Amino acid sequence: MSLSLDDVLKKSLLPKSDYKAGKSKAEVAAHTKSKKLYKLSSNENLLGSSSLALQAIRDSIPRLNEYCDRSDKKLREALADYYKEIGLTASQFITDNSAVSLINLIETCFLREGDEIIITNPSFKPYAVFARKLGATVIDVPLVGDEFVPDVNAIKEAITERTRLIFLTSPNNPTGTYIPKKYMDQIVDLLPDFVVLVYDEVYFQFVDVDDYVRAYDYLDSGKHIIGVNSFSKAYGLAGLRSGYAYSSEKIARYVSQGRTPFMINTLTMEASMAALKDDQFIQETVSIIHKEKAFLYGELDKLGIKYWKSQANFITIRPEMNDLTFEAAMLEEGLMVRPVANFGAPDCIRVTIGDREANEAYLSALKKVLNLN
Repeated sequence: MSLSLDDVLKKSLLPKSDYKAGKSKAEVAAHTKSKKLYKLSSNENLLGSSSLALQAIRDSIPRLNEYCDRSDKKLREALADYYKEIGLTASQFITDNSAVSLINLIETCFLREGDEIIITNPSFKPYAVFARKLGATVIDVPLVGDEFVPDVNAIKEAITERTRLIFLTSPNNPTGTYIPKKYMDQIVDLLPDFVVLVYDEVYFQFVDVDDYVRAYDYLDSGKHIIGVNSFSKAYGLAGLRSGYAYSSEKIARYVSQGRTPFMINTLTMEASMAALKDDQFIQETVSIIHKEKAFLYGELDKLGIKYWKSQANFITIRPEMNDLTFEAAMLEEGLMVRPVANFGAPDCIRVTIGDREANEAYLSALKKVLNLN
């Protein structure tokens, strides 16, 4: 036989991913003139990590010679306890190494070549990236208006017999906007039985509006919905890669069959369970974000910068400058920010809300780069 490895790879090679993750400080340190570098590009918790989670990690280090738990039972039970007032049970949860990994797992479980998913740009890029790798067709039904709300009628028209998943994000990355209850009610109501709505709510802790809804508000609707969450944002555990989702027992059981044994390592497991108990850390984090967000709104208004009111821990702006040029200029001043054109928001920049020192440095750099002094 003349078949070679190259022949095999040509036939089976996965399509190249067009998702570019945020850069680390080490990657960009050489490109700044500033003595201090502020990373406001990845929506991390700039206060650090949950102290209870850090202690759990320290306590677990002596056991690293042992294999971690084969299943995620302990973490699912801890999640059920956290959501006990909602009535969710351990059998309704799915865990994995980050919300991104869960999105990949969900798509792998539900999509086959020729199937369709609906996304609503601007949105988190991996929704589309993973689907295309599976041979699915991505249907984009753009968010509408300056508040970036879903186009309910267009979503309804986009659903076909091939549709398997619809992705919605609230609060949305990269815009920071949210989906009011009236829109979610309409979207859930129109869902056919063969479609699953994946509702990404990883920034829910930062929301301060009355008409925000969670995925669990619709679990008794008779429709199929999965809520996706992360320990990376509010809990400050981005480096551990821990995420969870919840749904009906039927869907949770089905998706969990796709998980790998020993998926979650010991440190991540223990830290995640401890973090769920750290209400004080979450309260402090949310309090600072709300305070600094109000401060930034006022300063951005004074400067005449276009921005969107945010329900997350970041604010997206549209500076009067090419996005990549702006990113490079801000980096020279010691500020890492994130262009989000590849998320479907051309000429826009996403900036994480930091503490007062970081935010003042950001504003100072903004004035200099845009000649606003």
